Amino acid sequence: MARWQSWSAVAAVTLAFFLTLSAIVFRGSKTIDLQSRELKSRVAELTQLLSQNDALKSRIQRAAAATTALNESYLRNLGADLHDGPAQLVAFAALRVDSGLLSDPTTSRERREKEVSVIKASLDEAMTEIRTICSGLVLPHIESASLDEMLAELLNGYRARTGKAVELRLSAAIKVLPVAAKICIYRFTQEALNNGYKHAAGSGQWVNIAQHGAGIEVQVGDAGSGPPQHRSEGRSIGLAGIRDRVESLGGTFSFATSPDGTIVTMSLPLQNMETST
Repeated sequence: MARWQSWSAVAAVTLAFFLTLSAIVFRGSKTIDLQSRELKSRVAELTQLLSQNDALKSRIQRAAAATTALNESYLRNLGADLHDGPAQLVAFAALRVDSGLLSDPTTSRERREKEVSVIKASLDEAMTEIRTICSGLVLPHIESASLDEMLAELLNGYRARTGKAVELRLSAAIKVLPVAAKICIYRFTQEALNNGYKHAAGSGQWVNIAQHGAGIEVQVGDAGSGPPQHRSEGRSIGLAGIRDRVESLGGTFSFATSPDGTIVTMSLPLQNMETST
């Protein structure tokens, strides 16, 4: 009996120790599992934060690159605007001043006054365009005018400055154009006509506007041989600026010369541009 009681006591104490140790181990395991889950949650949060940080860093880098490209594009467009508009008008006025007509004592008073009036009108227009460019606004007559009205005003101004008539062939049925397309067509036509006057004395100049599906094509030609080869390849600021302006809108630009004359061509897709009223 005594032996049985001893064994029972030992068994009871052992069981008590076992249960106590099991409880301690179970509680410790539960604590470890809880801490492990918390640690995994923290790691997941940190991983997500690092991923977001990398994404934000990439966005910042892309934004910085886009800003740099935008600034460069803006500067190129500003240079093209100054060259295609005011610089051409000032150059025309300088050509008229250098023609010797004003300094010729045999020039009549009426002819002299007319020449001064033409030069003044050209310089006034150049100043108007410079003020418009500086204010960052689109030329009002381009923004509100239709395609045929815009071209008529451009050709009338060109004829008033140079005395050269330009044949207009307008077969495009598009009446409403995006403002960006209007500006591009205006500057393209203006530059091509001015080049024709400079290199071909305005001989046989014409402008052809045609519609091709959802796009528009503009051709400007003359009877001259065009500028020198190194300029016709597009390395001059005028042609390079026009090419950049056209291609920035998704269009194409080409320049061709032949014994019969020079043709400058541009085409623009219109489906993805914001339409002007």
